Amino acid sequence: MYSPSRKDFIAVTLSDAHSRAYNNGKHRRQSCWRKWKQLSRLQRSLALGLLALLLVIGLLSYPSLSHHWTDNTVSSDTDWLDVSHRALDLPPPPPPGVRPVAGPQEPRLPLEPRPPPEPHPPLEPHPPPEPHLMPDQGPGVIPAPQGPGITFLSELPLKKKNAKKVPLSLQKELNSSDTAGAEMKKREEEEEENTDKKMVSWRGAMIEADQGTDPLPSANQKEAAPPPDVSTDTRALPAHSSAARQEAVREAFRHAWRGYREHAWGHDELKPVSKSHAEWFGLGLTLIDALDTMWILGLTEEFAEAREWVEKELSFERDVDVNLFETTIRILGGLLSTYHLTKDPLFLDKAKDLGSRLMPAFRTPSKIPFSDVNLGKGTAHPPRWTADSTLAEVTSVQLEFRELSRLTQDPQYQDVVNEVMRLVHKLPGKHDGLVPMFINTNSGQFSHKGAFTLGARADSYYEYLLKQWIQGGKVEDDLLEDYLQAIEGVRKHLVRQTGPSRLTFVGELSHNRFNAKMDHLVCFLPGTLALGAHHGLTGAHMDLALQLMETCHQMYAQMETGLSPEIAHFSLQTSSSSDVLVKPADRHNLLRPETVESLFYLFRFTQEPKYRDWGWDILQSFNKYTRVPGGGYTSINNVRDPVNPGPRDKMESFFLGETLKYLFLLFSDDMDLLSLDKVVFNTEAHPLPIWTPPPK
Repeated sequence: MYSPSRKDFIAVTLSDAHSRAYNNGKHRRQSCWRKWKQLSRLQRSLALGLLALLLVIGLLSYPSLSHHWTDNTVSSDTDWLDVSHRALDLPPPPPPGVRPVAGPQEPRLPLEPRPPPEPHPPLEPHPPPEPHLMPDQGPGVIPAPQGPGITFLSELPLKKKNAKKVPLSLQKELNSSDTAGAEMKKREEEEEENTDKKMVSWRGAMIEADQGTDPLPSANQKEAAPPPDVSTDTRALPAHSSAARQEAVREAFRHAWRGYREHAWGHDELKPVSKSHAEWFGLGLTLIDALDTMWILGLTEEFAEAREWVEKELSFERDVDVNLFETTIRILGGLLSTYHLTKDPLFLDKAKDLGSRLMPAFRTPSKIPFSDVNLGKGTAHPPRWTADSTLAEVTSVQLEFRELSRLTQDPQYQDVVNEVMRLVHKLPGKHDGLVPMFINTNSGQFSHKGAFTLGARADSYYEYLLKQWIQGGKVEDDLLEDYLQAIEGVRKHLVRQTGPSRLTFVGELSHNRFNAKMDHLVCFLPGTLALGAHHGLTGAHMDLALQLMETCHQMYAQMETGLSPEIAHFSLQTSSSSDVLVKPADRHNLLRPETVESLFYLFRFTQEPKYRDWGWDILQSFNKYTRVPGGGYTSINNVRDPVNPGPRDKMESFFLGETLKYLFLLFSDDMDLLSLDKVVFNTEAHPLPIWTPPPK
């Protein structure tokens, strides 16, 4: 049986109340009408006339009131714009009704807040933007110029007391709908949240979203130093502009240098994620490796500070074992090239000191140098586990030692490295010019015979054959003979094409068994082949260079992050769906320079714009997946996982010494900047002069 509830009682009560209110209103309306009917006709006429007069007076006065209200509103809007203009040190806004004409460098003031745009989708074959990309950032985006005291509109703080003062164009929207006002407030809150929100990824590491780089500064910004690292997209310069791309490289260098300066100053390497440092030799490896890069990029303040450290802090009087090869190409090469560029005797003095301390490495029974030398004690030794040295190590110190002899007029440096080349030239065990990877320091003979590669442990032997020949004025026939024979051996035994797309690659040979494996290091070869062709060698070398350059590009383009793995395998089967195969252990990227090095050579000799575009894509991928907030770039573990590439927390010195230098030169329109008819780059990208005429 149904019984009335409390809810029913309340409903009945409310219904009675509504009924009484309606009846009372109806009664009052009927009472007023009876009173009006009781008035005489004259009284009703006078009342209606008075109302009509008041209505006419109101209509006549309405335009002036409307104009006065509009003036006040426009004045408020103009004040709001004027405050923004004063904060940016811009000319005052035009009067109402006049359309402003934006100059080429005039910032455009947004008259209404808007939600952040979607991230720019990257070009194929890269994957869609990842979750850690920030708004208004992505490949191809050029952030705003940076300079001290320059405040961009998106960075202006919004004061709470002025939160309700908005432009005229928004007042009508706000007055027309409370919902519209609520939506605008929500958009403002979302913008503030997106601005302040920190992007966390990669196992908790703070990794900065894709940074394009600063376009060229405007005339009133040229004297400014960079403010905190904030990226604002003004698109002031097109991404394809060579000037904008060069400035992009400068910004990337400044960002990397900022991390090194703040967290690893005077130490060998930056660990950007943990904001700490690592030591290898304890000789400021990154700083010295980057000296000539700073000079070439025109970073005078950074260079001056680094020079002061070299003058006051760098000492080789240290009880430390260093690797002969790495110390020669990075530190000795860096000091010699910086002296060549600046003519500052400080760097030559330091180079002479270091060169003399490396000489004990050559005191071996075979005259093949040991791998390690103690700078303070003057002793040398092979690695603890073997008496062998790698062939690349003992045959890739020649450019630097020869140049040191030329500058000091002391032949001892050139004599010891030339003797190494004479011994290797005569050694048995080569395979059509290809050499094994190891050589014994006691016997002076090749060891581990039968394995041939242009990758690790052998790569720069082939590079330095050609470059020594060029450095010495093209008169050392043994070097040229060994180089030409080696390239023919490469073409005969190591060059293959993939099944799916017919990509040309250089594999490895192990006891007559071919392995379709190619290190990223091998991507030095297109540039070296092109350099030889430029200096008069056969055009077939240039043809091979062009084919290999395409393959090295595909090693980047076919990866989900747009970055190459350390090692690639290639499919020889036509039925395969992919040319490039990557094993899990080979998926890391160390910020290596070899591909951009070859892009630089190929562009210099062909002027093909695509090589610049490929280099730009690589820089953008570095910015997107390896850039660390606060400064620095990190090598990553997995180029196939754009969501979690996995930082290795290490920035190799060659990222500043080679990778960014070659990118800057790639984007340069000045073909005389380090002309390849006047300089030869060592294997660490340090330019040394070609001898003209050659020394006797």
